[in-house]
Amino acid sequence: MAKIGDKKPKVILEEFKIKENSEDYGFADEQFNREDFKRNFKLKVIKKSNLDIEFDLIGITPAIANAFRRIMLSEVPSMAIEKVYIYNNTSIIPDEVLAHRFGLIPLKADPRLFEYKLDEKDEEGNELDTLEFKLEIKCTWKNKDVKDSRNFDAMYKNHNIYSEHIKWVPRGKQGTLYNEANIGPCDDKILISKMRPGHEFNIKLLAVKGIGKDHAKFSPVSLATYRLLPEITLLKEIRGKDAQLLQKCFSPGVIEIDKSGIAYVKNARYDNCSRNVYRYPELSKNVEISRVRNHFIFNIESLGAYKPEEIFILAVKTLKNKCDVLLEELNFENK
Repeated sequence: MAKIGDKKPKVILEEFKIKENSEDYGFADEQFNREDFKRNFKLKVIKKSNLDIEFDLIGITPAIANAFRRIMLSEVPSMAIEKVYIYNNTSIIPDEVLAHRFGLIPLKADPRLFEYKLDEKDEEGNELDTLEFKLEIKCTWKNKDVKDSRNFDAMYKNHNIYSEHIKWVPRGKQGTLYNEANIGPCDDKILISKMRPGHEFNIKLLAVKGIGKDHAKFSPVSLATYRLLPEITLLKEIRGKDAQLLQKCFSPGVIEIDKSGIAYVKNARYDNCSRNVYRYPELSKNVEISRVRNHFIFNIESLGAYKPEEIFILAVKTLKNKCDVLLEELNFENK
C-alpha cells in the first residue's frame, strides 16, 4: 500500500509520459552542500563475483553517475594488442581482418605495471611499455581415413585456433617480474580462426597500454551501466484474478501473492518498467510506478584485467584528478 510521508525524489511513469512529483522540484533548484552530501550519500554492494558487480549509489546526481560510467568505459587503461606483424597467413581470413580480431582479444595483464608508450616512432617498444606475443601454428592431417566427414577433431590437428595458442615472449626482465598465467588472454577459448590442412600462422603481436577513448579495444569493461531504482506502490488492495493479472504485468519476482490472495510488492528493484499494467485500466488506476531520481543501480562487468570493484575505484580516482586539475587552473587564473 502507499506510504505516507515518503520524501524520496521521484519521477512517476505514466502510460505515455513521465510526470514530476509535485513535492519534488528537481536537481536544478538544489544547491550543492558538502555536508548534506556526506550525510546522504551511500554506497551499497548488492552482489559481486570475480568479473561482475552490482552496487547502489544513493544521494548523487545524474551528472556524477554518468561521469563514473563514461570514465569506466573510456578512461580507465588496459593492455591490448596494437601491432600485428604477419609473416605468414595462409588461412582464408584476410590479414586486416585477422589483425582486428587480435586487437579485440582482452588481456589479463595489469596495466598498472606498465607505462604508456609515448614514442610513436619506436614501433617495437621496450620491456617497460610493451608485451610481445607470438602465434606459430599449422593445421595438418591427423587421420585421412575417418569415415565421418563431420568429425573434424579426428581428421585434423589444430583445425580450431584459439586464444590459448597465443604464447607470451618475455622481454628483458619481464620473465622474472611477471607470471605467464597473468599476462595472456583473459579466456583461453576465444576462437580466432578455423583452418584446414596447409593453413598456417606465423605472427608476432605487440600489446601496449591505452584507454577506451583512443580505441574501444582498450576499454576494461564489457558492460558499465546504471539505471534508476524502480518503485511500485499499490494504491488499493488487489486480490483474486486481478492480483494474478497484476503479477503477470511485471518482471518475475516483483509482485507476489500472499495466502489470502492479496498482491503485494516483493522486490521492485528488478522490474524493467515496461508499463504493461497500463494495458488494463482497472489495474493501472490502483498502481503507481516511479523511479527514485537519486538512487542509481550500477552493473559493471570486467573483461578480466581488473576486479570489477577496482574499475570503479580507478574511475573515482580519475574523476578526482580531473577536479584537482580544474581547481589548480582556476586558482592560477585568479592569481
